[in-house]
Amino acid sequence: MTKFIFDLDGTITKCETLPLIASHFKVEEQINELTKATVAGQVPFIESFIRRVYILGKLPASEINELLSGVETYSKVVEFIQQHKENCSIATGNLDCWIEKLSGKIGCECFCSSGQMENDNVIKLTRILKKEDIVRKYKDEGHRVVFIGDGNNDVEAMRMADVAIASGLTHSPAPGAISVANYLVLNEVALCRQLNQLL
Repeated sequence: MTKFIFDLDGTITKCETLPLIASHFKVEEQINELTKATVAGQVPFIESFIRRVYILGKLPASEINELLSGVETYSKVVEFIQQHKENCSIATGNLDCWIEKLSGKIGCECFCSSGQMENDNVIKLTRILKKEDIVRKYKDEGHRVVFIGDGNNDVEAMRMADVAIASGLTHSPAPGAISVANYLVLNEVALCRQLNQLL
């Protein structure tokens, strides 16, 4: 069976969710500084993620969950996922308590990071998802794996997948993602056509 693993932010959603959370709760400045340092390679991605969760974890998780449940998604991509649920899953570094409603609306299996909760706040990260682990899991089960992503944190998973698609639906994919991709798609119709050909 072919397994399609989708990154969430900017691949299924029409925006990046962390900046949206930061903007909603007026903590953009801290998040933007951290994002710039991460993109410039001054802060490793995992450390950056831990710091971002430290900032955003102080915010009410239920409110973040509600906010993200209303995020606009690529309808044709979601339609493909819903028509082929047994073939599709999401792999995102996002926290489960933040995206529970959003992933529920999309309707397929979702692998994500998780944290320890206390009074509706994330007090500690308990698991940081490594997307390549999901690729490995499916390959070990004998599946052909297609990974669809756009960021530097997708590169290892894309490299390990049988087929890697760099998605440029929301913004240009990271150069690292493009360098390991078998296909580069720049719009939703092209992506869905590609996915159907790989079924």
